[in-house]
Amino acid sequence: MKSIDIHAHMIPGTLWKAIDNKQEWHGFRHEPGEGQGTMVGGGMRTQFTSPKLRYSVEERIKDMDAQKVDVQVLSTHMPFIGYHLDPVQGRALAQDTNDEIAAAVRQNPKRLAGLATLPMQDVKSAIDELERTVTKLGMKGAALDTHVNGEQWDEPKFLPFFKAAEQMGAMLFYHPQPQNNFLMQRIKRHGLFNSLGVILDDAIVASILICGGVLEACPNIRICIAHGGGPACYTVGRIDRNWHDRPATRNTPQPPSKYLRKLYYDTVIADEEALRFLLDKVGAERVVLGSDWPFVPWKPSPSVWVQELKSLTQDEKDKILGKNLETLLGL
Repeated sequence: MKSIDIHAHMIPGTLWKAIDNKQEWHGFRHEPGEGQGTMVGGGMRTQFTSPKLRYSVEERIKDMDAQKVDVQVLSTHMPFIGYHLDPVQGRALAQDTNDEIAAAVRQNPKRLAGLATLPMQDVKSAIDELERTVTKLGMKGAALDTHVNGEQWDEPKFLPFFKAAEQMGAMLFYHPQPQNNFLMQRIKRHGLFNSLGVILDDAIVASILICGGVLEACPNIRICIAHGGGPACYTVGRIDRNWHDRPATRNTPQPPSKYLRKLYYDTVIADEEALRFLLDKVGAERVVLGSDWPFVPWKPSPSVWVQELKSLTQDEKDKILGKNLETLLGL
Protein backbone atom coordinates (compact mmCIF):
# COMPACT_ATOMS: atom_id res chain seq x y z
CA MET A 1 0.00 0.00 0.00
CA LYS A 2 1.34 3.43 -0.99
CA SER A 3 1.74 5.69 2.05
CA ILE A 4 0.76 9.34 1.54
CA ASP A 5 1.57 11.93 4.22
CA ILE A 6 -0.65 15.05 4.21
CA HIS A 7 1.27 16.79 6.98
CA ALA A 8 4.85 17.63 5.88
CA HIS A 9 6.40 21.07 6.14
CA MET A 10 8.76 23.01 3.91
CA ILE A 11 10.48 26.39 4.24
CA PRO A 12 11.24 28.33 1.04
CA GLY A 13 14.85 28.52 -0.01
CA THR A 14 14.45 32.28 -0.43
CA LEU A 15 14.03 32.52 3.35
CA TRP A 16 17.34 30.73 3.94
CA LYS A 17 19.00 32.88 1.27
CA ALA A 18 17.75 36.02 3.04
CA ILE A 19 19.16 34.73 6.34
CA ASP A 20 22.53 33.97 4.73
CA ASN A 21 22.61 37.49 3.23
CA LYS A 22 21.50 39.05 6.55
CA GLN A 23 18.37 40.43 4.92
CA GLU A 24 14.69 40.46 5.89
CA TRP A 25 12.30 38.01 4.26
CA HIS A 26 8.88 39.55 3.60
CA GLY A 27 9.09 41.48 6.87
CA PHE A 28 10.55 38.61 8.91
CA ARG A 29 14.02 39.11 10.37
CA HIS A 30 16.49 36.54 11.64
CA GLU A 31 18.16 36.48 15.05
CA PRO A 32 21.19 34.13 15.32
CA GLY A 33 21.12 31.67 18.16
CA GLU A 34 21.06 28.00 18.99
CA GLY A 35 20.73 25.78 15.94
CA GLN A 36 19.31 27.74 13.00
CA GLY A 37 18.35 30.67 15.22
CA THR A 38 14.98 32.43 15.43
CA MET A 39 12.74 34.32 13.02
CA VAL A 40 10.80 37.33 14.27
CA GLY A 41 7.76 38.81 12.56
CA GLY A 42 4.12 39.63 13.11
CA GLY A 43 4.67 39.84 16.85
CA MET A 44 5.82 36.21 16.95
CA ARG A 45 9.14 34.49 17.56
CA THR A 46 9.74 31.20 15.79
CA GLN A 47 12.75 29.07 16.65
CA PHE A 48 13.94 26.58 14.07
CA THR A 49 13.84 23.26 15.90
CA SER A 50 15.02 20.84 13.20
CA PRO A 51 18.04 20.96 10.87
CA LYS A 52 15.95 19.02 8.32
CA LEU A 53 14.16 22.27 7.49
CA ARG A 54 17.12 23.10 5.25
CA TYR A 55 17.06 19.78 3.41
CA SER A 56 17.20 19.75 -0.36
CA VAL A 57 14.59 17.78 -2.29
CA GLU A 58 17.07 14.93 -2.66
CA GLU A 59 17.77 14.86 1.09
CA ARG A 60 14.03 14.97 1.80
CA ILE A 61 13.40 11.97 -0.47
CA LYS A 62 16.12 9.97 1.30
CA ASP A 63 14.53 10.81 4.64
CA MET A 64 11.12 9.80 3.30
CA ASP A 65 12.60 6.46 2.24
CA ALA A 66 13.94 5.95 5.76
CA GLN A 67 10.51 6.86 7.14
CA LYS A 68 8.77 4.51 4.66
CA VAL A 69 6.66 7.36 3.26
CA ASP A 70 6.00 7.22 -0.48
CA VAL A 71 4.47 10.69 -0.98
CA GLN A 72 4.62 13.89 1.06
CA VAL A 73 2.06 16.65 0.56
CA LEU A 74 4.14 19.76 1.24
CA SER A 75 2.94 22.86 3.10
CA THR A 76 4.79 25.80 4.57
CA HIS A 77 5.88 26.02 8.20
CA MET A 78 2.82 27.86 9.53
CA PRO A 79 4.55 30.79 11.26
CA PHE A 80 5.48 32.00 7.76
CA ILE A 81 1.99 32.43 6.26
CA GLY A 82 2.17 36.21 6.69
CA TYR A 83 -1.48 37.03 7.45
CA HIS A 84 -0.27 40.08 9.40
CA LEU A 85 1.21 41.71 6.30
CA ASP A 86 -0.64 44.20 4.13
CA PRO A 87 -2.39 42.51 1.16
CA VAL A 88 0.31 43.35 -1.38
CA GLN A 89 3.10 42.01 0.85
CA GLY A 90 0.99 39.02 1.79
CA ARG A 91 0.39 38.07 -1.82
CA ALA A 92 4.10 38.44 -2.62
CA LEU A 93 4.99 36.10 0.27
CA ALA A 94 2.37 33.58 -0.85
CA GLN A 95 3.54 33.60 -4.46
CA ASP A 96 7.17 33.27 -3.40
CA THR A 97 6.35 30.29 -1.17
CA ASN A 98 4.00 28.62 -3.66
CA ASP A 99 6.39 28.92 -6.58
CA GLU A 100 9.04 27.14 -4.49
CA ILE A 101 6.72 24.36 -3.36
CA ALA A 102 5.63 23.83 -6.97
CA ALA A 103 9.28 23.75 -8.09
CA ALA A 104 10.05 21.10 -5.47
CA VAL A 105 7.10 19.00 -6.68
CA ARG A 106 8.29 19.30 -10.29
CA GLN A 107 11.66 17.86 -9.24
CA ASN A 108 9.98 14.64 -8.11
CA PRO A 109 6.25 14.59 -8.92
CA LYS A 110 5.93 10.91 -8.04
CA ARG A 111 7.03 11.55 -4.45
CA LEU A 112 5.81 15.09 -3.72
CA ALA A 113 2.60 17.12 -3.95
CA GLY A 114 1.82 20.62 -2.70
CA LEU A 115 -0.57 22.74 -0.65
CA ALA A 116 -0.49 26.49 -1.22
CA THR A 117 -0.06 29.39 1.17
CA LEU A 118 -2.73 32.08 0.69
CA PRO A 119 -2.98 35.79 1.61
CA MET A 120 -6.16 35.31 3.63
CA GLN A 121 -6.06 38.91 4.92
CA ASP A 122 -7.55 39.75 1.50
CA VAL A 123 -10.17 37.21 0.46
CA LYS A 124 -10.19 38.14 -3.24
CA SER A 125 -6.41 37.82 -3.45
CA ALA A 126 -6.63 34.50 -1.61
CA ILE A 127 -9.15 33.15 -4.12
CA ASP A 128 -7.02 34.37 -7.02
CA GLU A 129 -3.90 32.72 -5.59
CA LEU A 130 -5.73 29.47 -4.88
CA GLU A 131 -6.94 29.41 -8.47
CA ARG A 132 -3.44 30.14 -9.78
CA THR A 133 -1.82 27.45 -7.70
CA VAL A 134 -4.45 24.80 -8.40
CA THR A 135 -4.94 25.42 -12.12
CA LYS A 136 -1.44 26.53 -13.16
CA LEU A 137 0.92 25.03 -10.57
CA GLY A 138 -0.91 21.77 -9.94
CA MET A 139 -1.36 22.32 -6.21
CA LYS A 140 -3.83 20.10 -4.36
CA GLY A 141 -5.27 22.86 -2.16
CA ALA A 142 -4.05 25.13 0.62
CA ALA A 143 -2.73 25.07 4.18
CA LEU A 144 -4.46 27.55 6.51
CA ASP A 145 -4.08 28.90 10.03
CA THR A 146 -6.92 28.37 12.51
CA HIS A 147 -7.86 32.07 12.41
CA VAL A 148 -7.01 35.14 10.33
CA ASN A 149 -5.63 37.92 12.53
CA GLY A 150 -8.23 37.10 15.16
CA GLU A 151 -11.11 36.74 12.70
CA GLN A 152 -12.84 33.36 12.77
CA TRP A 153 -13.56 31.22 9.74
CA ASP A 154 -17.35 31.43 10.03
CA GLU A 155 -17.29 35.16 9.30
CA PRO A 156 -19.45 35.86 6.20
CA LYS A 157 -16.48 37.45 4.43
CA PHE A 158 -14.82 34.02 4.08
CA LEU A 159 -17.79 32.22 2.52
CA PRO A 160 -16.84 33.15 -1.09
CA PHE A 161 -13.44 31.60 -0.43
CA PHE A 162 -14.99 28.34 0.76
CA LYS A 163 -17.32 28.31 -2.23
CA ALA A 164 -14.37 28.78 -4.58
CA ALA A 165 -12.36 26.02 -2.88
CA GLU A 166 -15.35 23.70 -3.08
CA GLN A 167 -15.79 24.39 -6.79
CA MET A 168 -12.09 23.78 -7.46
CA GLY A 169 -12.07 20.54 -5.45
CA ALA A 170 -9.23 21.95 -3.37
CA MET A 171 -8.23 20.35 -0.06
CA LEU A 172 -8.00 22.85 2.82
CA PHE A 173 -5.61 21.74 5.55
CA TYR A 174 -5.94 23.55 8.89
CA HIS A 175 -2.85 23.76 11.08
CA PRO A 176 -2.42 25.99 14.18
CA GLN A 177 0.62 28.05 15.09
CA PRO A 178 2.97 25.63 16.88
CA GLN A 179 4.88 28.16 19.00
CA ASN A 180 2.50 31.10 19.04
CA ASN A 181 -1.03 30.01 19.96
CA PHE A 182 -3.43 31.47 22.50
CA LEU A 183 -2.32 29.19 25.35
CA MET A 184 0.99 31.08 25.54
CA GLN A 185 -0.97 34.02 26.98
CA ARG A 186 -1.90 31.82 29.94
CA ILE A 187 1.13 29.59 30.52
CA LYS A 188 4.52 29.26 28.83
CA ARG A 189 5.80 26.47 31.07
CA HIS A 190 6.02 22.72 30.48
CA GLY A 191 5.78 23.06 26.68
CA LEU A 192 1.98 23.15 27.00
CA PHE A 193 1.65 25.80 24.29
CA ASN A 194 2.73 23.08 21.85
CA SER A 195 1.50 19.81 23.33
CA LEU A 196 -1.90 21.17 24.41
CA GLY A 197 -2.30 24.61 22.83
CA VAL A 198 -1.98 23.31 19.29
CA ILE A 199 -4.69 20.68 19.62
CA LEU A 200 -7.03 23.08 21.39
CA ASP A 201 -6.78 25.33 18.33
CA ASP A 202 -7.52 22.31 16.13
CA ALA A 203 -10.73 21.63 18.09
CA ILE A 204 -11.72 25.30 18.01
CA VAL A 205 -11.44 25.63 14.23
CA ALA A 206 -13.25 22.32 13.66
CA SER A 207 -16.07 23.47 15.95
CA ILE A 208 -16.29 26.87 14.26
CA LEU A 209 -16.48 25.33 10.78
CA ILE A 210 -19.25 23.02 12.00
CA CYS A 211 -21.26 25.32 14.24
CA GLY A 212 -20.78 28.33 11.98
CA GLY A 213 -22.50 26.56 9.11
CA VAL A 214 -19.53 26.41 6.73
CA LEU A 215 -19.95 22.67 6.16
CA GLU A 216 -23.70 23.13 5.72
CA ALA A 217 -23.20 25.89 3.15
CA CYS A 218 -20.48 23.94 1.30
CA PRO A 219 -21.51 20.28 1.52
CA ASN A 220 -18.82 19.04 -0.88
CA ILE A 221 -15.88 20.98 0.52
CA ARG A 222 -12.75 19.04 1.44
CA ILE A 223 -11.26 20.08 4.79
CA CYS A 224 -8.67 18.25 6.88
CA ILE A 225 -7.81 19.20 10.46
CA ALA A 226 -4.30 18.51 11.73
CA HIS A 227 -3.46 16.44 14.82
CA GLY A 228 -6.60 14.34 14.57
CA GLY A 229 -8.75 17.42 15.09
CA GLY A 230 -7.53 17.67 18.67
CA PRO A 231 -10.31 16.99 21.18
CA ALA A 232 -13.08 18.07 18.78
CA CYS A 233 -14.66 14.60 18.53
CA TYR A 234 -14.25 13.96 22.27
CA THR A 235 -16.08 17.16 23.23
CA VAL A 236 -18.84 17.09 20.62
CA GLY A 237 -21.37 15.80 23.15
CA ARG A 238 -21.18 19.07 25.06
CA ILE A 239 -21.46 21.04 21.83
CA ASP A 240 -24.48 18.98 20.81
CA ARG A 241 -26.11 19.60 24.18
CA ASN A 242 -25.74 23.34 23.69
CA TRP A 243 -27.34 23.01 20.23
CA HIS A 244 -30.33 21.14 21.71
CA ASP A 245 -30.75 23.26 24.85
CA ARG A 246 -30.18 26.72 23.35
CA PRO A 247 -31.96 26.97 20.00
CA ALA A 248 -31.10 30.66 19.71
CA THR A 249 -27.42 29.75 19.21
CA ARG A 250 -28.04 27.38 16.30
CA ASN A 251 -26.64 28.06 12.84
CA THR A 252 -27.19 24.57 11.41
CA PRO A 253 -30.30 22.45 10.84
CA GLN A 254 -28.61 19.38 12.35
CA PRO A 255 -26.68 18.96 15.62
CA PRO A 256 -22.90 19.45 15.36
CA SER A 257 -22.10 15.74 15.74
CA LYS A 258 -23.79 15.09 12.38
CA TYR A 259 -21.07 17.12 10.66
CA LEU A 260 -18.02 15.37 12.13
CA ARG A 261 -17.90 12.96 9.19
CA LYS A 262 -17.77 15.86 6.73
CA LEU A 263 -14.23 16.68 7.89
CA TYR A 264 -10.99 14.74 7.47
CA TYR A 265 -8.42 14.24 10.24
CA ASP A 266 -4.74 13.27 10.19
CA THR A 267 -3.00 10.69 12.40
CA VAL A 268 -0.63 13.02 14.26
CA ILE A 269 -2.06 11.79 17.54
CA ALA A 270 0.63 9.39 18.85
CA ASP A 271 -1.82 7.36 20.91
CA GLU A 272 -3.55 4.21 19.69
CA GLU A 273 -6.59 4.54 21.95
CA ALA A 274 -7.18 8.11 20.80
CA LEU A 275 -6.89 7.10 17.14
CA ARG A 276 -9.29 4.19 17.72
CA PHE A 277 -11.77 6.60 19.30
CA LEU A 278 -11.46 8.95 16.31
CA LEU A 279 -12.01 6.11 13.85
CA ASP A 280 -15.10 4.94 15.73
CA LYS A 281 -16.50 8.48 15.65
CA VAL A 282 -15.86 9.44 12.03
CA GLY A 283 -14.96 6.26 10.15
CA ALA A 284 -11.73 5.18 8.46
CA GLU A 285 -12.76 7.01 5.28
CA ARG A 286 -12.17 10.30 7.09
CA VAL A 287 -8.71 9.66 8.58
CA VAL A 288 -5.46 10.15 6.65
CA LEU A 289 -1.77 9.68 7.37
CA GLY A 290 0.19 12.60 8.81
CA SER A 291 3.71 12.93 10.20
CA ASP A 292 4.28 16.65 10.98
CA TRP A 293 7.64 16.30 9.23
CA PRO A 294 10.27 17.12 10.39
CA PHE A 295 9.14 18.03 13.90
CA VAL A 296 7.83 14.72 15.26
CA PRO A 297 10.50 12.00 15.75
CA TRP A 298 8.45 8.96 14.73
CA LYS A 299 9.95 5.63 15.75
CA PRO A 300 10.16 3.69 13.60
CA SER A 301 8.06 5.79 11.19
CA PRO A 302 4.57 7.32 10.87
CA SER A 303 3.42 4.64 8.44
CA VAL A 304 4.90 1.73 10.39
CA TRP A 305 3.24 3.09 13.54
CA VAL A 306 -0.15 2.78 11.85
CA GLN A 307 0.67 -0.62 10.37
CA GLU A 308 1.60 -2.06 13.78
CA LEU A 309 -1.53 -0.92 15.65
CA LYS A 310 -3.42 -3.96 16.93
CA SER A 311 -6.86 -2.34 17.21
CA LEU A 312 -7.11 -1.41 13.52
CA THR A 313 -8.26 -3.72 10.75
CA GLN A 314 -6.16 -4.07 7.61
CA ASP A 315 -8.88 -2.28 5.64
CA GLU A 316 -8.72 0.67 8.05
CA LYS A 317 -4.94 0.78 7.78
CA ASP A 318 -5.05 0.71 3.99
CA LYS A 319 -7.51 3.60 3.86
CA ILE A 320 -5.51 5.69 6.32
CA LEU A 321 -2.10 5.02 4.80
CA GLY A 322 -2.95 5.88 1.24
CA LYS A 323 -6.31 4.94 -0.26
CA ASN A 324 -8.17 7.97 1.09
CA LEU A 325 -5.67 10.59 -0.08
CA GLU A 326 -4.99 8.78 -3.34
CA THR A 327 -8.66 9.30 -4.20
CA LEU A 328 -9.08 12.75 -2.64
CA LEU A 329 -5.99 14.31 -4.19
CA GLY A 330 -5.74 12.27 -7.37
CA LEU A 331 -2.33 10.90 -6.50
